[in-house]
Amino acid sequence: MPSSNATPSSGLAKVPAVTLGFWIIKILATTLGETGGDTLSMTYDMGYLASTAVFVVPLALLVWAQIQARAFNPWLYWATIVASTTAGTTLADFATRSLGIGYSGGSALLLVLVLLSLFVWHRTMGTISVDRIVTARAETFYWATITFSQTLGTALGGWAADDGGLGYLGGALLFGAALSLLAILYAANLANHVALFWAAFILTRPLGATVGDFLDKPLNQGGLDFSRPLASAALVAAILILIALLPQHAGMHPERP
Repeated sequence: MPSSNATPSSGLAKVPAVTLGFWIIKILATTLGETGGDTLSMTYDMGYLASTAVFVVPLALLVWAQIQARAFNPWLYWATIVASTTAGTTLADFATRSLGIGYSGGSALLLVLVLLSLFVWHRTMGTISVDRIVTARAETFYWATITFSQTLGTALGGWAADDGGLGYLGGALLFGAALSLLAILYAANLANHVALFWAAFILTRPLGATVGDFLDKPLNQGGLDFSRPLASAALVAAILILIALLPQHAGMHPERP
């Protein structure tokens, strides 16, 4: 159950309400994670392990700042999301390529970690709903699950595009169609909304990964061969504009469980 630093009956969460704007920024952030992570590990040739170390430090600091914050701050929240998705990119690449477990092995391992994180979270707090992120313990589970899901999404996107033979554009279409199906299920109220949220959250990451690869991979590999640093800069600009223009407010902590 929630700890004593927040009542279980009222209050605002420190994560944003889940709106259409939330999903638009999330997809852009995951695409940035792919181009940004590849910029450091490939364009600047730092390698996957060193790049992961570079990204993990700001991720840890931002998660700490997010947990310490007293109220929802959209700039801090989305900075933490971007940090988790860039770290997830290089960490997944390190696992699938440097450790040699491949996209299928990496996807399977990371899926287990995501499900285990959700299971422990639910057993500990009684819920995994993002409407109830009002305590430090819940936030810790939230960000751990998000980081695992961002890493899983990178491996899953690579598996669909490369091992699955769909290519980057085909992989993006596949994951886009899957997200559309989840939206239909949500609108028709045909499935549990908490489960649909986490399924959509996970699937936006391979969508962003395949879109990012489509933008910056060489033409002979099925990409558009855009500059990774320039693509990353354009995505950062788009995210900043959307955060400034789109309504951003904290999700409510409902009175009912």
